[in-house]
This record gives sequence, structure tokens and C-alpha cells, in this order.
Amino acid sequence: MHLLITGASGFIGQALCQHWQGKHQLTLVSRDPAAHKPARGGRPLPWVKLSQLQDLTPYDGIVNLAGEPIMAHRWRQAQQTAIGQSRWQITARLVDLLSRSQPKPRIWLNASAIGYYGWHGDEPLTETQGPVTPGFTHDICARWEALAMEASQWGARVCLLRFGMVLGKQGGALAQMLPAYRLGLGATLGDGQQIYSWIALPDLLRALDFLLSHHDCQGPYNLTSPQPVCQADFSRQLAAALQRPHWLHLPSGLLGLLLGARADLLLKGQKVLPSRLQAAGFVFDYPSLALALPALLR
Repeated sequence: MHLLITGASGFIGQALCQHWQGKHQLTLVSRDPAAHKPARGGRPLPWVKLSQLQDLTPYDGIVNLAGEPIMAHRWRQAQQTAIGQSRWQITARLVDLLSRSQPKPRIWLNASAIGYYGWHGDEPLTETQGPVTPGFTHDICARWEALAMEASQWGARVCLLRFGMVLGKQGGALAQMLPAYRLGLGATLGDGQQIYSWIALPDLLRALDFLLSHHDCQGPYNLTSPQPVCQADFSRQLAAALQRPHWLHLPSGLLGLLLGARADLLLKGQKVLPSRLQAAGFVFDYPSLALALPALLR
């Protein structure tokens, strides 16, 4: 398939391009081609600016991952606006281009996040069960998903990718944790009972393969492991996998001072389960941290 990918310079985008290079024809939407590193031994991928596109006719599918990193800066009003607009504007523009295309792309994979659900402690959440708590993360994701679903009006099969915490050494949360944990500075955050819904990067890439190729899959999918854990357990298992001690505790008040409202992402939990993905027949290679961490840290 010929796939147009936005957000290819991010952690997930780079891993996906390396995973798909040689399997699909890829074109990247980018303002800076230097930000895209080819896979080892691979060739640089072709790229295009969004402003250069007149329609999406050449492409069989769209993979929309673009968005301002949510943890990069404090959530002041200007930053909240930037986080939202970076997702909404690109998605709206792509839908407009889709409406002008003939023939039109058949598949649209659109990033979202489990922030869609808001904060719920240890209450199980699936795509069809469990309440949604309004707030900043929900508002961002809900509007993003609504814009993406407009592509279905033009015949695209839309899958909404509600990412949990994606674990991989190359980037994301795990890469940020590793330096401290390797020094024996892993810590329980707050009371440690907040639930972390995570997924190993190899399973995430396989899940995207699955959704791309299974033509009956559409709508929202939780991309999380079937075995979420509390933060204290996550932290202890990571320290043990690195053969390091685990004794520190960071109070929630200190994290609030350091991170502002972003501390909610570390201190408030969501027990999100991949109900629809498993019902469709997807099988996880790394359903538990006990299996995932040794493989990811090799």
C-alpha cells in the first residue's frame, strides 16, 4: 500500500516507518526532512509539505500521528491551545483533501490517546464501557477523534488509535525513565496506586499491522496491554529488570510543583483494556511487564 504518514519524526512515527519500510510505499508529511532518520541500511523516505498537497488521490491510506508533545512544556493556556491545534488543524486539512480526492484512500489510522477517558482510578475502561470524565485530555482527544471520523463520510475506514503508555528504549516514557532507574533512583510516585495502562512497542506495531489489514476493523481501539499495573508495581518491576534498588518515594506535592498540571499524567490512573482489539482476534506477544521488560531492555 502507498501510505501517507504525518508525525513520522516522533517516537511512534519513527518506529512505524522503520517497521513498514520495505513492506509498504511510504510518503511522509514534513516541514523538515532532516528530522526523519531512515532505518539502518535503509534509504531516506520521500516527503511532502502539507501545503503542497492538492488532494490525497495517490495514496491508499492515511496514518495521522501528528501532534505537539503533551509533556514538553507546562500546560499554560497558550500551550494547551498549541497541543490542541497541532492535532486538530492537520486532521481537518487532511479530511478536506480527502473530500477532493478521486479515487479516495480506503483506510485512515488516526492517533488518539487513553486520555480520552479522563481519570478513573482502578475502574476498568473499554471502548464501549465505562464513563468519560471531561477535562483537558478528554477534550483534546474527543475533538481530534470527531474530526478524524469525518473521513468515514468519504468512504474511508477509520480506526481511532487510543495509545496507552508506549514502552520502547528508543523514546517515549521508558527512555526518559531509564537514566534515573539505572542509577538506582527509581521511585514510587505519590501513593503509587494509580494505574498505568501501557503497551510494548513491538505489540503496538503489530497492532497497527492488524488494523491496517483487517478490513472489518473500524472505530476506536485501545492500544494497551491486557495487564495494566499500578505505578508502584511498574516501578518495582522496572528496577528489578535493571537489577537496581527501589526505595525512593516522590510525594505528589513535589511532582505538582515540578510539573504543574502535567503531574496528573503520572499521578492519576486509568485502567484501560484492549477489549475490541482482542475481540477482533489480536494476540499480544507481551501481555505482561514480566515478559515485556526483559525483551525491551535487551
